[in-house]
Amino acid sequence: MTRLPAAEWQDRPGLHRIVAALTADGGKVRVVGGAVRDTLLGLAVSDIDLATPLLPQEVVQRLEAADIKVIPTGIAHGTVTAIASGDHHEITTLRRDVETDGRRATVAFADDWCEDAARRDFTINALYADPADWRVDDYFGGLADLPAGCIRFIGDAATRIAEDHLRILRFYRFAARFGRGELDAASHSAVIAARHSLKSLSRERIADELLKILSLPEPRRIVDQMAADGIFEVVLPELAPDFSQRLSELTENERQAGVAPSPLRRLAALLPADAAIAEQVAARLRLSTRQRKHLAALGGHRADTVRPVRQLAHSIGVDAARDVHLLADDAASAKAAARALSGWAVPEMPLKGGDLVARGIAAGPEVARILKAVEVAWVAEDFPNAARVAEIADQKIGRTSD
Repeated sequence: MTRLPAAEWQDRPGLHRIVAALTADGGKVRVVGGAVRDTLLGLAVSDIDLATPLLPQEVVQRLEAADIKVIPTGIAHGTVTAIASGDHHEITTLRRDVETDGRRATVAFADDWCEDAARRDFTINALYADPADWRVDDYFGGLADLPAGCIRFIGDAATRIAEDHLRILRFYRFAARFGRGELDAASHSAVIAARHSLKSLSRERIADELLKILSLPEPRRIVDQMAADGIFEVVLPELAPDFSQRLSELTENERQAGVAPSPLRRLAALLPADAAIAEQVAARLRLSTRQRKHLAALGGHRADTVRPVRQLAHSIGVDAARDVHLLADDAASAKAAARALSGWAVPEMPLKGGDLVARGIAAGPEVARILKAVEVAWVAEDFPNAARVAEIADQKIGRTSD
């Protein structure tokens, strides 16, 4: 019998309150999924999800009676979020799939733990722990697969993928994060065979999973595998021919510069140095306006590493300027840029149009022209203080008068 080792999250008061409410009068509840998996691996746990045979309405009633706030986040599918002592926990009624189309599922509530486990994706995610004694229940061999680093679909891989096509990308992400050695042959063959079904997914789901893959500490090996398997032909046909080298150089630059990984920066490394292509990808993946502008700036300024980095930051923003240098193949340049921009923000020029009018310039186009000329000089001199800006302004006004 396997039991979970002791972990900090097991003693959180909010969890104890929720478990007490759901187990009163013979109710059952177990911790499921990532919290169990990561605790067995000795990793930090963030989300603690719970499963119970209790119907959603009874879950809500019990929690509210215990003065625990409940949010019906997905109550039609059996999921509510409980907030107790500041902690958020998702609680889902045991389920079985009635009908699936690869994008969404129609479910029925169940009271069988094994039936609930059977509808999950990978064996290592179908582990349940009883908070009464932390005994782990394993219905599909996840306890053996976990230390072996084997990422394996539960049951028939093709069936699991047909239930939710996003599991293709999740397979690669979990293989990169938890896998060791060769990929499970049956699971690997199934995701390759089903890769074109990714076209049926919403662009937002594709983007979310792709960015999660690129957020991993060392994504290059799995990205190379995805390219070899034809995954990017479906989800990112704009993939640059030298993507692997670019991604490798970027991750090394991030490490040497002490800069945290950025999935958007890494996505830029996969694309050609072209602002229009970056815009195209951002639009298709439904990225936010901020993300779109950032990706386009990286695509359009990839070679702009000769200009002083703070001048570049004035043009495209601090984050984009730093990322341009991190994307270059020069580790020394990347480190210097990160150091120069650390804790620095683009200042506001200490001169306004009104200041020029006060100096005798008539309001109108001439003010804007001089203001722009002063700004160019101010940036070129690395953003000097107000006294120097006033000198520059007087020089420009003097030249205008002459």
